[in-house]
Amino acid sequence: MKKPFANPYLLLILTVLFWSGNMVIGRGARGDIPPLGFAFWRWTIAFALILPLALPHLKAQWPLLKKGWRPLLVLGLLGVGGYNTFAYIALQDTSATNAALLNSFVPIATIAISWAFLGKHLRRIEGIGVVISLCGALTIVSRGDLAVLAHLNLNIGDVWMLVAVLDWAIYTVALAWRPAGVHPMLMLGATTAIGLCALGPAYAWELAQGRHINIHLGSLTALAYVGIFPSFLGYIFYNKGVAEVGANKASLFIHLMPVFGTLLSFLFLGEIPFWYHYFGIALIFSGIWLTMKK
Repeated sequence: MKKPFANPYLLLILTVLFWSGNMVIGRGARGDIPPLGFAFWRWTIAFALILPLALPHLKAQWPLLKKGWRPLLVLGLLGVGGYNTFAYIALQDTSATNAALLNSFVPIATIAISWAFLGKHLRRIEGIGVVISLCGALTIVSRGDLAVLAHLNLNIGDVWMLVAVLDWAIYTVALAWRPAGVHPMLMLGATTAIGLCALGPAYAWELAQGRHINIHLGSLTALAYVGIFPSFLGYIFYNKGVAEVGANKASLFIHLMPVFGTLLSFLFLGEIPFWYHYFGIALIFSGIWLTMKK
């Protein structure tokens, strides 16, 4: 009997659920936790969880790490040092609607980069699935009114979110070059260490600007959540999902973020879903089903 957590699609769904909570918390806690501090302590917590699982493999696989240091450097800077940091900076200024809309373009950017650098193409039915899924995401973030999309104004936060989208698309494609034979926990530990080395000086600069974390139960709970679920578990699940189904299909699951955002808002904020939520969710799942259909 196949274990549930061996299913790459389940892992990708859980990953996006964790990341949706991360976006909600990143926006909600922006007054208490500055963006660089958020990213630094998030990954410090995750590294503390990863290290005991990674160290047993270090001695035997150190030669593989040394041989593959270039792709590890890229993955660490992009996946750990870059995406979430850019997203937290973006959430200081942009609205949740704009962030969700821009994040929905991750699959499109991933497919374009895969085509340009790896020569990978989607089958026609997969391409149709991507378009349908994107339409579902746009339906949710526009609240079923195309005029909303027409009147969205880009600000500096939106520019940072576009940088985050490009960063994540490149990271997803770059996973194809991860060092072969390296244990997943050791690879995650190595990329996390690289990312923290980049975040450390940036966080020190933020502290020098007088921006400190407002420490209380809420901010500590927020840091604990983003360190354990989106960082530790989310990256393990995502990396495994990409390894098994490929970058293009894995990135498509990003379209589930507006879906989970709607559900989380209903559960924790009491916001009642409207018709466009249900319609958008139906389109997203239809698109994913078409893309996964053999």
